[in-house]
Amino acid sequence: MAKSKILMPAFSESGPHSLPFVHDDQVTRSLQFTPHGVQSMMCCQRPFDLEVAYTKTMMGFLLVQPHPVHILMIGLGGGSLAKFCYQHLPQTRITVVEINPHVIAMRQQFLIPDDDARLRVVCADGVHFVRDAPPGFDVILVDGFDEQGLSVQLCTLGFYEHCRRIMTASSVLAVNLDTAHPEHAEFTARIDQVFNGHAVAVDVIDRNNSILFAGKRLPMAASGMSLRESLGHHSENARAQLTTEFQRILPLMASREPLDQGVCMSL
Repeated sequence: MAKSKILMPAFSESGPHSLPFVHDDQVTRSLQFTPHGVQSMMCCQRPFDLEVAYTKTMMGFLLVQPHPVHILMIGLGGGSLAKFCYQHLPQTRITVVEINPHVIAMRQQFLIPDDDARLRVVCADGVHFVRDAPPGFDVILVDGFDEQGLSVQLCTLGFYEHCRRIMTASSVLAVNLDTAHPEHAEFTARIDQVFNGHAVAVDVIDRNNSILFAGKRLPMAASGMSLRESLGHHSENARAQLTTEFQRILPLMASREPLDQGVCMSL
């Protein structure tokens, strides 16, 4: 049986931000703020794979924007999405904004690559970053959770309006929401309002999460989407991780289509 251990950062003063810890059982490594709350999980033998179900759902942005030039991620956590995109989207630049410096300090424990010409991790408040950033992001992924749960400052009307402002015409926004949150319906209504109804929610299997996809000018509908276009140029490893989830997502997009539109679900 694999032994379990707790790996703490090399400092103890947390300041205004909560101090996370790493739980390591030699099979998986997880980033946690509480003993029972897993923020991110990595398989130690496959550190660049997506282990938590909602991350595969969030990658559904590839159905809308299969060749992004610049991805903005709000929330680093254990870096699962950042690492996956870094490995499988070699032509894409990735900017990750994380408010908690203690989370960033653990990036090496989760094998998150160092900053380079393609990857940049910024220690900043995501609300302020999107408010001040210039337009030009093809994809925005919002995954803001802490020890209290969903970060509600990332769920305001103003935040979503700034996200829309910095997106390109063909951009897609993907937001990880908690369906058990008492204001969940209000949060989804705000996104729908800001994006003029061009939004669709996809519930995550076996979790109280819902990924809400929104397009700046294009409806989140399945016409023009296909597994071949989204995944055909990727490695066998990437296709193996994402195909089943994308096959689940596509019919949900198709439910918003005119009846004469078709969806390509084969590779």
